[in-house]
Amino acid sequence: MAIHSKSAGKLRVRLAGLILGALGCSAGAAQAGYAAIVIDPASGKVLSAVNPDEPNYPASLVKLMTLYLTFHNLQTGKLKLDQQLPVSAWAASKAPTKLGLRRGQTIAVRDCILGMVTKSANDAATVIAEGLGGSESHFAILMNAQAARLGMTGTHFDNASGLPDPDNATTARDMAKLAMALYRDFPQYTHFFAAKQFVFRGRIVRGHNHLMDRYPGMDGLKTGFTDASGFNLTSTAVRDGHRLFGVVLGGQTATSRDNLMARLLDDGFDDRQTPTEVVAAAGVSGGSMAHRVLNALSPIATAEADTAPATQRHYRRGKQHAGAVVARAGCKPRKGAACPHRKTGKQQAAAPKKQAGAVKLVRRAPAKKAAVVASSHKQK
Repeated sequence: MAIHSKSAGKLRVRLAGLILGALGCSAGAAQAGYAAIVIDPASGKVLSAVNPDEPNYPASLVKLMTLYLTFHNLQTGKLKLDQQLPVSAWAASKAPTKLGLRRGQTIAVRDCILGMVTKSANDAATVIAEGLGGSESHFAILMNAQAARLGMTGTHFDNASGLPDPDNATTARDMAKLAMALYRDFPQYTHFFAAKQFVFRGRIVRGHNHLMDRYPGMDGLKTGFTDASGFNLTSTAVRDGHRLFGVVLGGQTATSRDNLMARLLDDGFDDRQTPTEVVAAAGVSGGSMAHRVLNALSPIATAEADTAPATQRHYRRGKQHAGAVVARAGCKPRKGAACPHRKTGKQQAAAPKKQAGAVKLVRRAPAKKAAVVASSHKQK
């Protein structure tokens, strides 16, 4: 855990002490432990579950709600994929991973979506938040209201990206609900989750979800990581026309998280439960509450998306389960991670004013069957 100066270290300890007092009074404080769940959306049956309702830090899985509200506004015509959104100083200042957007630039909604799905770009998520909510803090209110409508009773969002914040919390069950809602409510946009890379301003931006490369039938959704959360993953896969959704929170490493997800899905497709000890072996130790809070306040270790010169300039939709989705869009990679700060009054004052066409809450729609692609392959 990198602390750049003694004074910074003392400040974080003092902040931790204050936050610990608040967390000690809250039964819903994120535990940063481990959890997993697999659900059959057709029947609603929970096929495997370990600590499914224990609070954990969501990290970049938060972006799934940002994407839910984005897709809703596309569906209602309030947004368009090629619409250009402005980049504020607040969005440009976000810690990595990011697309490297600069204040005063604009970026297409399509590129924001692909930036969030592949590289988990925090600046792109903030651009969407400000474009739809007027400010990131107001957008978080809309996120929480929508989470309540989806029955995500153990979740609270404090930002649009999932950057470290002690007030961000979720459960494996809630993330599964959100993932299933995305595929149920917006089947026309779920192809974005199959994107493995895209072209942004002349550079190839590669994604973090490497399990899609080796698990037949997997076509989404999203990875997440901070020091406090451990390695998180929400996935969906299809086998013989049968779709399952899985969530892993608090993996010890990206590899152990991915291997656990593959095991969970294999067991789910074979209609058997994954042993609790298998899930526990892949999870991180929660540690003391003080350690978890300090992690939440510390700089985050991030997985940077590789970049390479691009020859393709046009967006093409890839087939589900195969190949990358390439779009126009680039950035120069930035190594390392800065310590993210909580929003201050001064910073919030720089955010754009609330727009007249802010997001309306989405009422839960009747279940829809999304088109699926059957896979005859079985994971070894």
